[in-house]
Amino acid sequence: MATPLDHLDWDDLKLFLRAVRSKSVTGAARLLGTSHSTVSRRLSRLEYAVGATLFERSRDGLNLTAVGMMVLRRAEEIELGINSLRTDMSRHSQVGGTVRLATMEGIASLYLSSHLAALRSQYPDLLLEVVTSSHTVKVARREADLFVSFFKPQGRSLVSEHIGRFATRLYASPGYLDLHGTPKDKTELQRHQFVGYIEELVQVEAVRWLEEFVPTPNLVFASNSMIAQMFAASGGAGVVALPDFALRVNTGLVGVLPELVGHRDIWLSIHQDMVNLSRIRAVSRFLKELLGSDALKP
Repeated sequence: MATPLDHLDWDDLKLFLRAVRSKSVTGAARLLGTSHSTVSRRLSRLEYAVGATLFERSRDGLNLTAVGMMVLRRAEEIELGINSLRTDMSRHSQVGGTVRLATMEGIASLYLSSHLAALRSQYPDLLLEVVTSSHTVKVARREADLFVSFFKPQGRSLVSEHIGRFATRLYASPGYLDLHGTPKDKTELQRHQFVGYIEELVQVEAVRWLEEFVPTPNLVFASNSMIAQMFAASGGAGVVALPDFALRVNTGLVGVLPELVGHRDIWLSIHQDMVNLSRIRAVSRFLKELLGSDALKP
């Protein structure tokens, strides 16, 4: 005798995965280009098919129930199988489809984006989606296919590789230095004004590059955006700590105490089940060549 589960629609599972990854019905509707009511109706249809509630709705969005977690695991297995079959059926030399890369705002906007035309010229059938995030992206939950980070993420299902390194230094605008003076040594930094991150919004410890030079800086401007910090310093707000690659944008900033140098490692992480997909290999190879060179120097 047939049960509702026998009529399970794969499209409903795909929609379920979008809802989980966007953490809201509204976000899933936006990604799919459909209405909020359509997403809600199809999620209800999926819950009827499996015979259980999949989400708990809260003010913070959608939270998976125990059954929801089980369905998520199976849906991801089906998704991976279909993606693998699609790859197997394509020619070995053909690289196409969509790859989602997650990384920090600064390196995405100020460095990677300007090099993507080279990737496109190599693989014209490949679409690269770049997602910027100020926190750890869960590749294991398929929030992205690849994750470029300034730290090594934890996870048994991840394959992480150290692919590069960049330096951090102090910078200020000539106008600020004319007004406040140029520090001659590290002790003189204590009397200066600084631009940095909002303490309670720091999600990744690796971005605390300012505190590496000045443990208790006198902050006069704070933002969770590195780009906002850079332009605030460019406008004369104070001294800022930045990765060298940020200076590829001409903001007029000049180095302060250039002998003070910090370093950060760059890690590339991929879910172990995605490593051998041709499109993932292609983007991984491109990133390793790009970020593993001396290209991150200003």
